[in-house]
Amino acid sequence: MLVSKRPQRTLARAAEVAGVGFFLGADVRMRFLPAEADSGIRFVRVDLPDRPAVAARIDRVVPAQRRTAVQDGPARVEMIEHVMAALAGLRIDNCAIEIDAGECPGLDGSSRGYVETLDAAGAVEQDRDRPALALDRSFVVREGDAVLAAHPGAGDGLTLSYHLDYGPSSPIAAQSFLVTTTPETFRDRIAASRTFLLEEEARTLRSMGIGLRATEADVLLFGPDGVVGNSLRFADECARHKVLDMVGDLALLGMDLHGFVVAHRSGHHANAALVRKLVQAVEKRDDRDARPASRLPIRADGAIDIHGLLDVLPHRHPMLLLDRVLELEPGRRVVGIKNVTFNEPFFQGHWPGRPIMPGVLILEAMAQAAGVLFAYSAGVDRVGKAAVIASIDDVKLRRPVVPGDQLRIEVVALKIKSASASVTAAARVGDAPAAQARFRFVLVDAAVPAA
Repeated sequence: MLVSKRPQRTLARAAEVAGVGFFLGADVRMRFLPAEADSGIRFVRVDLPDRPAVAARIDRVVPAQRRTAVQDGPARVEMIEHVMAALAGLRIDNCAIEIDAGECPGLDGSSRGYVETLDAAGAVEQDRDRPALALDRSFVVREGDAVLAAHPGAGDGLTLSYHLDYGPSSPIAAQSFLVTTTPETFRDRIAASRTFLLEEEARTLRSMGIGLRATEADVLLFGPDGVVGNSLRFADECARHKVLDMVGDLALLGMDLHGFVVAHRSGHHANAALVRKLVQAVEKRDDRDARPASRLPIRADGAIDIHGLLDVLPHRHPMLLLDRVLELEPGRRVVGIKNVTFNEPFFQGHWPGRPIMPGVLILEAMAQAAGVLFAYSAGVDRVGKAAVIASIDDVKLRRPVVPGDQLRIEVVALKIKSASASVTAAARVGDAPAAQARFRFVLVDAAVPAA
């Protein structure tokens, strides 16, 4: 869900940095300028006619090997991840970046130089709140043996975890790093971690004309015996740099993220795929919220009759096993009834000469009552959706249910979210318990009938 926890921020004054691009090898000069609230991060190619610009958003990301690039028409800027990480790490939300080449300066392979430049410029708060996406469900990206997962967090803020393991034969040791991101932790624990690659990878890139001006002092090169011509700043510097890249790529979401993101062997492509999933979830929710709310068929006496149940539940004869809702406390409790008659179709085979309602159908009637409660809960959009059973636990069948009985079903919510719910349910015949169980449901897209 979307929340706001802090005011937006921009730079207090302009700042400038210069260096060499690692991939294309150009001399690059960048100017960071204050920008208006809600304008986001925007790169302006001052070296091109008419100064075209490209926004640093996920919908502007284009394919690029081992780096993140954005493009809008003629305006293309590559290797933006270290710049974006510095801005996001320091919570600079709005900034215009003038750049006179097609990629950002590599500096020392980390974000430290950018952080020092931005800190010297200072930041100011703006009169608009910064939106944040607080995860209420998990999102997972899998690419081969790489996994990237974003989960709801225990509170506000973003925690990142990266596990790096290239196998026992790699000169880069297996390592992990976990951090809750704040401007302080970004400066102290993340910003100085540098880009790394194997010597053989560097040779391959150079043979393709890539990285010709990058030296051992600029990036961490790993040979068979470890780092070549340089030394580590942290024992787990490679894992930390992967977290730095995650901070920069997740900034393409255009809002803060509250949750817990866990990565294993993933890179820029998986990071972008996760951001796309998050954006799609936000857009889907915005579309749902923009639709007019459907009218819920509660009668003046608080009951829901069979006509209302047909509107709320997708079930039809012979599987509609609820006749009426007597009481409803939205999001908390529902009481419904099922009148059991000899004309029920299941009595033809269960059993001839001794009709007994199957226990699984008693459970289904209870589940349908829970479906009504789910549909009437705040934050749940029932349009085009169906609640399906994910699990049933603690089932007890107390007595036979036979023709002439009236099942009184009471369902009490344990936890109801936008896409899942857990409840307890009990069914009685008169004063006698008939059944009880605990259900967990998930909300799925309802099937669309064929034309």
